[in-house]
Amino acid sequence: MGLQTLSEQELICTFIALALLLAGAYLCGTLFERIKAPRVVGEIIGGMLFGSFLFPFFPKAVAGIFNSYEGQGKVLNIFYQLGLVFLMFLSGYNTNLEIDKKNLKTIGCVFVGATFLPMLGAIPFIQLFEEEYIGTMNNSISFALVFTIGVAITSIPVISKIFFDMGVMNTTFSNTVLTVSTFQDLCLWILLNAATRIAVSGEVKLVEMLIVAFVTLGLFAIAKLVTKYVHVWKKSFQTINFYSVSFIALLLVCALLYIAGINIMYSAFLVGYIVKAVVGTEQETIAKIDGIKNFAFSFFIPIYFALVGIQLDILNNFSFLRFALFFVIAFSLEAVGTLIMLIPTDLNRVTKINFAVTMNARGGPGIVLATVAYSYGIINLEFFTVLILTTMLSSLIAGYWLRWQQKKDATIFMNLTK
Repeated sequence: MGLQTLSEQELICTFIALALLLAGAYLCGTLFERIKAPRVVGEIIGGMLFGSFLFPFFPKAVAGIFNSYEGQGKVLNIFYQLGLVFLMFLSGYNTNLEIDKKNLKTIGCVFVGATFLPMLGAIPFIQLFEEEYIGTMNNSISFALVFTIGVAITSIPVISKIFFDMGVMNTTFSNTVLTVSTFQDLCLWILLNAATRIAVSGEVKLVEMLIVAFVTLGLFAIAKLVTKYVHVWKKSFQTINFYSVSFIALLLVCALLYIAGINIMYSAFLVGYIVKAVVGTEQETIAKIDGIKNFAFSFFIPIYFALVGIQLDILNNFSFLRFALFFVIAFSLEAVGTLIMLIPTDLNRVTKINFAVTMNARGGPGIVLATVAYSYGIINLEFFTVLILTTMLSSLIAGYWLRWQQKKDATIFMNLTK
């Protein structure tokens, strides 16, 4: 069987494009880490260098690199999708569905306040933005789901990195935020999967949606139960090529679950969680996962974020007023919802505010939401840009706010009650 191939010139152009994207992501990401900001924000700006910043002034030069031959966009999109798949796979592996029973009330209050209240509060604003932000699929239900998810979503990776850098990981505050974010993202990924299915089919098939949700939750439940009975299997994994088997499972399961109605993004998340359930979290396994993580976060994932950035268009068909309005609505609904639910708790005032601000860090999940919704035609380019900018700004605010609070009182994340 013959395969179509790229010419040497096309291949070199692709290499140059990838190298520039990776360089931009690395340099800007490193710069943002130095100023105590989320690396992901810098990586997106690294991509924006070749889009919003340079393209208006050097359109031929930029197009000559990133659109030098027919189909180059599709070639780059393969790396874009692989970056997304690896990001979700590693997120799934690092997902922990454990609940501290002593802190159950606070976890429940933050979860409801940061998830359901802001989503309900966002409903009256949907019509205000729909005409300007709806995508080519022109599906109001899918758009409404994405809009409400965009208001409520929180980032586990960004928050985790901030907590690690501040030295407050494994405190009651950090454990509460990460537990809530895990269950929150699980619910919101299911809703996003429903939104993509509705956009593709053009209609709401309630029974089908319920089946997909049931299958999704069922896979998590099965994986959770499997962890108790796979200690015999774990030994066998020492005799096989861990990486090959993991990648085979990742690709095949993504394909099979797609047939079952679960999109690739969420399938990769499920595979990561299932791999963790099967192989466990022993030191040897963690070392192997770190091998995947180090490679993915050095190549595929920075390129993914850079390609997100290069698509942002803040100069044409973009309203800063609409962006500011959406950001204020999203940030306020998340913060107010969290504060309302924490009123009956015995947490002190500053801790309640810290939870309200922290749950606004949208990070990686916010970016995934935007890219998936845009690729399915649920939202247009302007709302894609708005969601990415909201993610970047909210993550920066959360990071700097928490560091400021710690600077004022080093024990603030240990002493939570009045």
